[in-house]
Formats: sequence, structure tokens, C-alpha cells
Amino acid sequence: MLKQTDKSEIYFDLYRSACVKEFELILEQSGKLLRKILKPYFDSTLTVDRLTFKDVFRNAVLRGIISDTECERWLKYRDIRNSSAHDYGANFAEEIITILESFIKDAKSIVGSIQKENYRHVD
Repeated sequence: MLKQTDKSEIYFDLYRSACVKEFELILEQSGKLLRKILKPYFDSTLTVDRLTFKDVFRNAVLRGIISDTECERWLKYRDIRNSSAHDYGANFAEEIITILESFIKDAKSIVGSIQKENYRHVD
């Protein structure tokens, strides 16, 4: 809807805000889900719980859950989020919009990786 709406329309701001919020939510949820997936690889769940967001993704690479290039993009997404954590203005929103297509692909990919890893641990 965002792509189909003219920037002068009030709906554009609404759709842009929704995209930004979803970006933030999916970013956080992806880290939380990966953290759960990593727990069987560690001696202690406390160790996994203490990992930073970026270390969760780095450990996912080490375990073959995601690729190194995917990890780099997720770390970039996190940097974008962190660098503008208090800037909810148009600049922040525009930066998010420029990465949305890539982010959506990566979000779908990480869902597949998490599902695959879940099935592996069930066996």
C-alpha cells in the first residue's frame, strides 16, 4: 500500500508509520526467536540469555542457521534501528523504507531457517 500511495496523501504517513513499527517488531522478534533456537547449542540457557542481539546472530552463523551475508544484513538493520532509536521523524522512516524490500526477504528467510532448525531438534 505504501508504494501505491502518493506521498502527499495522508494515508502515506499512516502506511509509512505502520512499516516502521513492523520493522521494529520483526527485528526484535527475529532476535528472540533465534535466541530460543540457539539454546540447545549451549550448556546453559543463561549463557544464551546474556548474548547481545548481534551475538545471537553471529552464533546463528556459527551453527549454520543463517549465512554470513544474511547476518551482516541483520546487523545492519540493527544498526539502523539503534542509530535512530529516538528519531521517529521522516529521515528515520525514509531510511527504513529504502531497506524494506531486502528486510522483508530476510525476514521470510529467517522464518524458514527457524522452522528448519525447530524440525531438526524435534527428531
